[in-house]
Amino acid sequence: MNVTLSATLAANEEIERRRRAGERVLHLAFGEAGLPVHPALRERLIAASERNGYGPVAGASELREAASGYWHRRGLPTDPELVVCGPGSKALLYGLLLAIGGDIVLPMPSWVSYAAQADLVGARPLLVPAPPGEGGVPDPERVVSAVLRARSEGRQVRSLLVTLPDNPSGTLATANTIGRIVEVARELDLTIISDEIYRDLVHDPVATGFVSPADLAPERTVITSGLSKSLALGGWRIGVARLPSVGLRDRLLAVASEIWSSPAAPVQQAAAYAYTEPAELVARIDQSRRLHGTVVRAVHERFVLAGARVDAPRGGFYLYPHFDGLDFATSADLAAHLLDEYGVGVLAGHVFGDDPGALRARVATSLLYGETTEQRTVTLNAPDPLGLPWISASLDHLSEALAGLYAMRRAPLGYGPGRLVPAS
Repeated sequence: MNVTLSATLAANEEIERRRRAGERVLHLAFGEAGLPVHPALRERLIAASERNGYGPVAGASELREAASGYWHRRGLPTDPELVVCGPGSKALLYGLLLAIGGDIVLPMPSWVSYAAQADLVGARPLLVPAPPGEGGVPDPERVVSAVLRARSEGRQVRSLLVTLPDNPSGTLATANTIGRIVEVARELDLTIISDEIYRDLVHDPVATGFVSPADLAPERTVITSGLSKSLALGGWRIGVARLPSVGLRDRLLAVASEIWSSPAAPVQQAAAYAYTEPAELVARIDQSRRLHGTVVRAVHERFVLAGARVDAPRGGFYLYPHFDGLDFATSADLAAHLLDEYGVGVLAGHVFGDDPGALRARVATSLLYGETTEQRTVTLNAPDPLGLPWISASLDHLSEALAGLYAMRRAPLGYGPGRLVPAS
């Protein structure tokens, strides 16, 4: 088995290495929420720091009750006994692949770890393109043909994954598409894994009308979520999963007992407080949602003005531009050129399962908010974050890079290793 470092983590380490070496790099390659920890959460973590026992494999009862309430307030009555907590939703997703077994249908493109985790457990992912403008959900009609073909070859396809809203595109599937994918899952007897870690960062939640597969098919839908995006707690490593049945819960707990035993006890106590959704944390998430939306829309505008084709973001802090008309052989070459020549770090589309020859890349805007806790706090509270000098400078850097990149279309170009060179 050829196991390599996650593409997102590798890109983050490479950019940090360049920065330590004195290079000016605009970091658009890593999906960290980039905001300070709320003081109320720090206080609860400190207060629980003496809790050093392992605790239940499923997670502390306080956290499971709180997560149950979180989903209940979103129209999904949830038995706390069907909630399992883990050290991040990423670990829970891995555990679910083991617990469900078989091959899995993934949208293309999709977050880098989905297919990598499937490979690790010995499953073969079926990559099915998402409908135009609706990233995160495999096209329902193509799913039917892909699954039937795979099963005719003897493969056991047992699950299907959606991401709402999507990483890498920042778009959100419509209610109609969710309804159809649920119908397909029923027809094909597939368990749906719905990764909803960005749910609370939908930019306009009232107008959007978020629909989860669990609203329509609770009997076959697992929801995974966590606090790494909505409350910027990525480094605390805490996630929750809502299971549709006791049988799947028990299988997941068996996996968890052999891999992580139980999540960190002090973090669980802070997370339990977060999932009760006290007023100060609801306000913080509202602030974060507005900031993410403001900045990612500003970056979207820069790409559109430069000539890239990119869907408007509807949630989170991602874009997935198509660099049509540029003379690069692969998305990896495009990303390398942006980093080497313009100091702009993005993730090439091929790491998300996309066609390597399609010139696409994921752009994450969430590390533009400042280099220090003080700057990030100012950004979070600013009435006009785009006017802050560090954000304004980043936007100018991006515009200059894109102008230089697209200026290349004016002259005939050939291809050299890792970058464009004048044709000979």
